[in-house]
Amino acid sequence: MLLTDRQKNKQSSQNSTAVLVGVIICGFLDQIFMQLFILLAEAGSGAEPPRETTGVLQSPVLEHSEWSCLRLVYQITGSGSLEVLKRTNGESFDKPLWSSQEPSDSWVISSMDLQNSTEPYRVVIEGKPGPTAGSSVATFEIHISPGYCLECDFEESHLCGYSNQWNANVNWYVGGGGVQLLLNNIPNDHTYNNKTGHFMYVDSVYAETFKEVAKLVTPMTTVPMSGCLSFQYQRSEERGNLFSVFTRDRLGQYQELWRAVCLHPCAHHACRCVHDFVSPCVRLLLQVVFEVVFNSQRGGRVALDDISFSPDFCSTDTEPTFDPSTANCDFESGFCHYIQDEILGSSWRRVSVKPNIFRNGDHTTGAGSFLLAHSRLGPRSGYVSRLVGPTLPGNMKYCLRFYFSLRGFNQTDQALAVYLLQQQSGGKEKIWTQGEKSRGIWIAADVTFQTSQPAKVVFVSTCRSFWDCGSVALDDISLSFGDCSLSSPLPGHCDFEAGLCGYIQDKLSDAGDWEWRRGNTPTSYTGPRGDHTTGLGYYLYMEASPMLPSQNVRLLSRPLRGTRGPQCLRFFYHMYGSGTGQLRVHIHKDGEDGLLWQRSGEQSIAWLRAQVEYQCDRQHQIVFEATRGSSVRSDIAIDDIILEGGPCPEMEIMATVGTSNEIE
Repeated sequence: MLLTDRQKNKQSSQNSTAVLVGVIICGFLDQIFMQLFILLAEAGSGAEPPRETTGVLQSPVLEHSEWSCLRLVYQITGSGSLEVLKRTNGESFDKPLWSSQEPSDSWVISSMDLQNSTEPYRVVIEGKPGPTAGSSVATFEIHISPGYCLECDFEESHLCGYSNQWNANVNWYVGGGGVQLLLNNIPNDHTYNNKTGHFMYVDSVYAETFKEVAKLVTPMTTVPMSGCLSFQYQRSEERGNLFSVFTRDRLGQYQELWRAVCLHPCAHHACRCVHDFVSPCVRLLLQVVFEVVFNSQRGGRVALDDISFSPDFCSTDTEPTFDPSTANCDFESGFCHYIQDEILGSSWRRVSVKPNIFRNGDHTTGAGSFLLAHSRLGPRSGYVSRLVGPTLPGNMKYCLRFYFSLRGFNQTDQALAVYLLQQQSGGKEKIWTQGEKSRGIWIAADVTFQTSQPAKVVFVSTCRSFWDCGSVALDDISLSFGDCSLSSPLPGHCDFEAGLCGYIQDKLSDAGDWEWRRGNTPTSYTGPRGDHTTGLGYYLYMEASPMLPSQNVRLLSRPLRGTRGPQCLRFFYHMYGSGTGQLRVHIHKDGEDGLLWQRSGEQSIAWLRAQVEYQCDRQHQIVFEATRGSSVRSDIAIDDIILEGGPCPEMEIMATVGTSNEIE
């Protein structure tokens, strides 16, 4: 915790408040606030709370043309969860901004960035006490202020949610406020240039060991950001300390962005060095860490004040001009920005397969186009196929995702690999290679890489001999900034990798349940061999074996708000098996089902994409209903459900080039 008398006094008053919500700012609705208070008070009264108890606090309509920051002071006692969402008209799903399930013994500050928006919206706070006796979720203060959550002048008692990473000897303290600091002669803060303003400082006077480290950490950003971060600081006795600024992502990985270097020696006790901090392209969710290292008790001190952020880059030299989406390609309309290395005399072919029960289709829709190389029908053995992507700028971290499928290779170590081809040096670096057979299904590959100089991504497929040759399929290449492991699902999207995403089984109107599974289904010649998302993940399916013909299973979405505009539902389905029955999608409202979409009978051995556009101005649910067919070979599966506002995009016109797909 940050050491400040102001906070100690405030914390003592907060602790005496217990579960009561003390301060509500920004005109939140009193009626809904009382509902939240009553529910949370019941959960904390010592008796076991009712199942699924939820308190909902909703803001009035907000219209913010500029960025703003929401700060929430809360406490979770025992067990429970607290979630903050953004509710926009025309959207059936609320957008998650932040959530926590971590219990705490004291009040905790959390910060959330609210992006500038032309659409009015509301902020919704949902608290759910856990099932154990004495559990409660409470809020003490809700505050929305203009600007970014990274910005701070340290004048408020919450200190903008900044935290000190505790060290037994050296720490960041709150200075100013008219309080005389012992052993320090820092006269004025920067904000007001007087002795009553506040700032943060760290001093070496209590340092006891070599390389004592003090860290001041900003809140974790909740929205990817890029721009210019500036701050004011004083640094005395330059040679006795090291002042640096880092970013730290959710995986705990650090990256140094800046280090203080005074142009002139510090001849006086307080040498003032003021600089603008220029950040590189930051598009990850991260924290900024202000770190000071002392070598001894005579290492001096560092003071920090007036941290600000701007989406405009400090220098045009640091502003990124490359859009990583230019490297995306689903091969539905050609090779996009990818080219083939014709020198080697081999090539990737763009092929497509109509949905059927013999050959697997592409990954994008199940009936579109993809690239195919190393066919046994190739001109010769021992050749290499290379697919070269567009040039990527250096000094950036990238996330590359693509889908591949192999068939027929006896050895797969060189069947497909990905290299970085350095533009300046001509060097080649392998960043990914295939290590297992794909069993003829589409498998997702995620590759995080960083290059110090401009480079191109190259997909290389090698066939050693005729007897080792097989086929390699490639589809849906995408590129983005950042680390692949830090991606997060969007609201309304469900790939079933972590569960049912709020979907529930209909226990009243069906004869069984949708089953959560990975890999192939138990019955041969029916069902998928892998999920659609990654090939190695999870999906939902109806197991036909224990059911009777015409019996069904039903899956219900959570209740969705009605909207005046169109909604688009997209999903992937798998209907393979000689006795396949029927898959329907309904809209359930006012106690009745309305049919939106249906398919009957065997469709394809591939995952196929479906999309449905509908309108509903009242609360409703989406229902996925699968009906068992005439035999046990009638498994039906669904995966990758997306529900979002707005009309559905036009379905692609599928290409018909090529006549074979050697994946199957």
